[in-house]
Amino acid sequence: MRRKPVEGLVAEGGQGEGGRLRRTLGLWQLTMISIGATLGTGIFVVLGEAVPKAGPAVTLSFVIAGLTALFSALSYAELAGTIPVAGSSYSYAYATMGELIAWICGWCLVLEYGVSVAAVAVGWGEYLNEMLDGTLGVTIPAALSAPPGDGGVFNLPALIVVLLAMGFLLGGARESARANTAMVIVKIAALVLFCAIGVQGFRSGNYENFMPLGVAGVSAAGATLFFSYIGFDAASTAGEEAKNAQRDLPRAIMLSLVIVTALYVLVAAVAVGAKP
Repeated sequence: MRRKPVEGLVAEGGQGEGGRLRRTLGLWQLTMISIGATLGTGIFVVLGEAVPKAGPAVTLSFVIAGLTALFSALSYAELAGTIPVAGSSYSYAYATMGELIAWICGWCLVLEYGVSVAAVAVGWGEYLNEMLDGTLGVTIPAALSAPPGDGGVFNLPALIVVLLAMGFLLGGARESARANTAMVIVKIAALVLFCAIGVQGFRSGNYENFMPLGVAGVSAAGATLFFSYIGFDAASTAGEEAKNAQRDLPRAIMLSLVIVTALYVLVAAVAVGAKP
């Protein structure tokens, strides 16, 4: 249960001129990193599961889930400002709870990112296959596009997207941050476009029975929606690449949570109002 002093972690992380990583990320890039890790198409998946539980009050469920995530975000913000190094939960656990807990946290992070990358890559490949089929009438053979459990031998689209992402990351923090920012802007634009189109068919009558299952339904939906907030802590993994980690990391974490919550509430409000 040995602990590593904060000063030791900061020294190993290269705080100062002798750093091993270049400090090139500002508040804007760090905020985009957290938003990019949090905001995704999962909003539409969990929204479909939450609306039957909360009804139109699903907007309140998003607020509840956001407030719940806020408590975790406050902890991350404080730790990121106190221990401005890479490693996120691993480094924080090493400094506060010891080597064993840090080891567990580190492997949990490896499993989390490994599984999520594989799942997203496979999902991207399926979307690509459907798009090619719908537009060009061309499909990638199942042996080269399906996961092993579904008869696939080698998932080529998933490999390609992982290699592309790896290429951006190997290009450096600044270049990968630019690519991430571009993708985040596209995602936000897609959600704004959805709201702009959906508001044209908005029906206020959909909000008459605002809370059909009461507080219990709203709370149950909030628990489901919490999944859509996972990832806001991503900026803390770039602590050694931030220009001013102690100032910008806490701000980036909190700012990303506010922006994502606002987008989620807006999308949910329009989706419920535009329901036929």
